[in-house]
Amino acid sequence: MNWKPVTLLAAALVATFALSGWTSDQLEPRQPGVITVTGDADVRVVPDEVIITLGVETWNEDLGAAKAQNDERVSQVLALARSYGIQPQHIQTEHISIEPRYKDDYEKRGFIGFFVRKTIVITLKDISKFDDVLTDVLQDGVNYVHGVEFRTTQLRKYRDEARALAIQAAREKAVAMAGALDQQVGQPQSIYEDQSRWWSWYNWWWGPRWNGGMAQNVIQEVDGGSQPEDGSLAPGQITVNARVTVTFATE
Repeated sequence: MNWKPVTLLAAALVATFALSGWTSDQLEPRQPGVITVTGDADVRVVPDEVIITLGVETWNEDLGAAKAQNDERVSQVLALARSYGIQPQHIQTEHISIEPRYKDDYEKRGFIGFFVRKTIVITLKDISKFDDVLTDVLQDGVNYVHGVEFRTTQLRKYRDEARALAIQAAREKAVAMAGALDQQVGQPQSIYEDQSRWWSWYNWWWGPRWNGGMAQNVIQEVDGGSQPEDGSLAPGQITVNARVTVTFATE
């Protein structure tokens, strides 16, 4: 087969493009320039509720006695919580376990007794009572304070506010970065809100759990915030965080 006509045709096409001013790069459409940035924002809020996670542990060589002692202590704590006006829906027994324990756990020798554990989660809507509630439950049989988490009931409001500030921060960052390269920022091409999981410290000792991204997104601040007139409570502020990733066109 003779390929010369085909070769001559290809050469003629290349010559035609060369004469008309086209280059090989111009045969393909250019992709528009883009810039991708991440914006973060924190909104600091004074908390209006606190979640207290408590642990009650008892032990005895007799299982029935160990359980009865635990039940009695837990009942006292629940009664105390109700005496402070805490509603039943804000008091929850969350974790229950019974464990036989030995001096040599591997060989199961030297039986010590049965350890009975319960976790109680109290949602306190009036944080001014926090000091008194915590002091009294410790005197009424609570062995462990597994966690204290200050929160806001207006999370949606502050999350929306933080998200708007994060978008603003992303645009400002894009403008600054593009300007350093003599570029201008155009229309947004895509936007993504980062969702990060958080670790709940409830039951950290006796059985931690993993919570999803739509859970309360707050952390306690050690410094700052309003100070109480009496007592040792200093809830400070909590931080509602938002992060977005935005891709802008450049011009």
